[in-house]
Formats: sequence, C-alpha cells, structure tokens
Amino acid sequence: MIISPLARLVYRPRVEGRENVPRTGAVIFASNHLSFIDSIAIPVAAPRPVHFLAKSSYFEGTGLSGAISRGFFESIGAIPVRRGAGQAALDALDQQRQLLDEGLAVALYPEGTRSTDGRLYKGRTGVAFLALQTGAPVVPVGLIGTDRVMPKGAKLPSLRERVTVRFGAPLDLSTHGAANSGRARRTATDEIMAAIHALSEQELAGTYNEAPAHGPIEKIKQALPHERR
Repeated sequence: MIISPLARLVYRPRVEGRENVPRTGAVIFASNHLSFIDSIAIPVAAPRPVHFLAKSSYFEGTGLSGAISRGFFESIGAIPVRRGAGQAALDALDQQRQLLDEGLAVALYPEGTRSTDGRLYKGRTGVAFLALQTGAPVVPVGLIGTDRVMPKGAKLPSLRERVTVRFGAPLDLSTHGAANSGRARRTATDEIMAAIHALSEQELAGTYNEAPAHGPIEKIKQALPHERR
C-alpha cells in the first residue's frame, strides 16, 4: 500500500504506543473523531492493517474521478457501507462483526460523528456492544492535530501541521458483563471514553454529539434517558 509510506513521508506523524497494538487477532481501535483524515491517520500509524467503514458513495462514482476515489479508499482499508439508522445500522454492525470474526482489526468512533468544537463527546454504546459480543480487545486511540491538518470544510490537508497518534493499552471489557446487558454496554463505553480522554487530553463536552433537536418530539427524545447506539 503506497498511501501509508507516502503519508508518513509527507506528514511525519508522531506515533506513540505502537507497542500496545496486538499484532495478530481481532482488535477494535476506538478513537476520538476530529477530522475526515482521522480514518487515514489511524491506518497510517498502526503497525498492522486497519479496516473501517466508509460511505458507499465514495465507491460508486463513475469515470476517472470515481475510479480514483474508489482506489484511494480501498487502499486505506475502507469498506463501503450505507449510512443510516435501523436496518442500515444493523448491517454495518454485522459487517464489523464479520471482520473481527476473521481476526482482523477495525477502527470505530464511539462519538458517532466528528467533533466540530474540539471537545470529546459522550460515547455511544455500539463499540462496547461489538467488543462484548466478539471478545475483541479495544485499543483506545487519541488523535491530536488532525482538525488542524484538515478542518471541516477544507478541500485539501495542510502540509504545515503535524498529527500525533497515541495508542493506549488494550482494554478487556469482559468484566462489565454480557453484550445484552444495557448496564454492561454503558459502563464499558464509559471505560473506553475515559481511556480515549486520557490520550487525547480534550475538554469533555458531557453530552452526546448530535444535531440540535427540531420540534417538540425530537426535544423530548433527546431529553429522555436512552441508550445511544
């Protein structure tokens, strides 16, 4: 894969904790999420191939630009998935579980979407569910500076900034309980987010990263205590 050595040469990322990454077997990288290039920074810095889910539209373009986009995302380990709730979310979870069953590494963002203000938001429980169900260890990842290299809305990454990627010690979440326990998923997620916070040193938002509610029904839904998966 030519992308990784080229990116390392151009951006000279600072990588800490590579020794914490298991070299074989299923593993989940759980990272904070600041920029589009986070999904490039992790595979570039990791000492083994890493797979992550990317919007299927990146793979469906036509002509030369479509071929370039498809080739790029395939080269960095991306797997196409249709985004959405309901069945689409379950299908994505099944894809990730299959990769782990094959002994591969996957990267996920417990916050669900990028932080636009640099703070670390509460984690959704899907990552913990996957870890508890498969028994895969979770390697927390702290990304620093990716939002400066490529802020939201930027068309090209900056060459003046450097990224730091910190890999933490693997987490065995099995002590929290079974995957079908909501309490186990929540406490396991909180452990993951605490480990990410220790690495990224971000300010804690204390809330979920979700769009402002529109209308009374959506406001009620967000106010009620419910599990974000």
